[in-house]
Amino acid sequence: MAQSLGYRVARFCCYRLNAGGPQWTRNFSKETQSLTIREQENGIRRIILNNPKKRNALSLPMLTSLRENILTDLDRDDLRVIIISARGPVFSSGHDLKELTSDQGREYHTRVFQTCSEVMTLIQDVPVPVIAMVNGVATAAGCQLVASCDIAVASEKSTFATPGVNIGLFCSTPGVAIGRAVPKKVAMEMLFTGQPISAQDALLHGLVSKVVSEDRLEEETLAIAQRVCESSRPVVALGKATFHRQMAQGRDAAYATASKVMVDNLALRDGQEGIRAFLEKRRPVWTNSSEKAHE
Repeated sequence: MAQSLGYRVARFCCYRLNAGGPQWTRNFSKETQSLTIREQENGIRRIILNNPKKRNALSLPMLTSLRENILTDLDRDDLRVIIISARGPVFSSGHDLKELTSDQGREYHTRVFQTCSEVMTLIQDVPVPVIAMVNGVATAAGCQLVASCDIAVASEKSTFATPGVNIGLFCSTPGVAIGRAVPKKVAMEMLFTGQPISAQDALLHGLVSKVVSEDRLEEETLAIAQRVCESSRPVVALGKATFHRQMAQGRDAAYATASKVMVDNLALRDGQEGIRAFLEKRRPVWTNSSEKAHE
């Protein structure tokens, strides 16, 4: 079924990232859960990084908690969009360097980066849009988190950097997401120098979608989320999955993929309802299901 593309990806991710990959457990301690706060209302899930004393570092427990809060009840019809934000003056400082000392060992280090990669790809694979609401500093894996989200709204005081090179740990994994969000030479300058860029420069280069004053940040982010909630969930899910898929393809393959999906989209009841509503000059009434239109 055409509409179920995004859902199939999301359900698959709930169990394992790829064949033979790590199972994703749902058993977490209270300490892990408290690192993030999850709230949901009117179709909008808010996930708040909640460790400001440690600059919201993406430690293994933080990443595990973030992953859990994304995955929980992912297929609920009333979940339409996810907003990731943070408490304190730092959105996220990236990995917890205490976890990256030689005392932890190679196996633990592998687990940290594997989990981080799973979370970043999960954000793009879930069937609902994910918005970063950034009010402060986002560095290294914190910057990677912003780049991985579908939309990013930042306050004017926010800054972004990949400073790993300055401490002997090149930001190679953040470079995957950042290099796909900004022009190559901008990404390379950030990675080679570690120098921060302003919110306005991040907007100029495509790392964020919008820059607003701090006092308008929540209002503007919620306005985008509410607008997403007005659309058909299966149509949005199909569109998101297709966009990410075709972006990884060459031009001709991308057009072939997108053309087929548009035909599949038209086969959905919500696809036909939207067209009829437009022609009849009325608001659409979405089913928000994968139901096909009658032939």
